[in-house]
Amino acid sequence: MNYSVRAIAYIRNERSEALDDNWDDVTSTVELAQDVPSEALLGLAEFSHVEIVFFADWAQDVPPGPWHRHPRGNEDWPDVGVFAQRNKDRPNRILLTTVAIDSIADRSFIVRGLDGIDGTPVLDIKPVFKWSVPRGELRVAPWSEALGESYF
Repeated sequence: MNYSVRAIAYIRNERSEALDDNWDDVTSTVELAQDVPSEALLGLAEFSHVEIVFFADWAQDVPPGPWHRHPRGNEDWPDVGVFAQRNKDRPNRILLTTVAIDSIADRSFIVRGLDGIDGTPVLDIKPVFKWSVPRGELRVAPWSEALGESYF
C-alpha cells in the first residue's frame, strides 16, 4: 500500500549538512509552501512551542540499512533497534522535533533547535498543548543521556 504526503512548509537555515550536535545554535525559519495560505498560521502566536514533523530527504532509508545498531556507531553504547533511537536514518525518514517559537510573520515563523537542514520539507506543524506532553517522570536509557549532552 502506498501513501502520499506533501510538503506544507520548508525549513530555511544555514545548515547544509545533517551534523549530529549543537542544534540550539541553529535558528530556522519555517516557511509555508506556496500552495498553503497564510491563514494556516492563525492562532499559532498563542503557543510557545510546536512539534515539527518533517521528511529527512537527505537521510538514508532503513531498510536497506540495519534495523539495529550502536547509536552513532559508539561501541560503548548498546546495540539497540531503530525504534529505540531517534537517528535520522529511519524506515520512512520521518522526523519529529519540538521547538520553541521565537516569532511569527505572515507566512513563516522562526524557531531554534530544529534539527533539519536547509530546504527540508515539513509535513505537519502541531501546537504543543500542556496535556499533550508526557505526564509524570520519563524513563530513558542511560546511553541516551550521554548522547544528548551536546545535541542541543
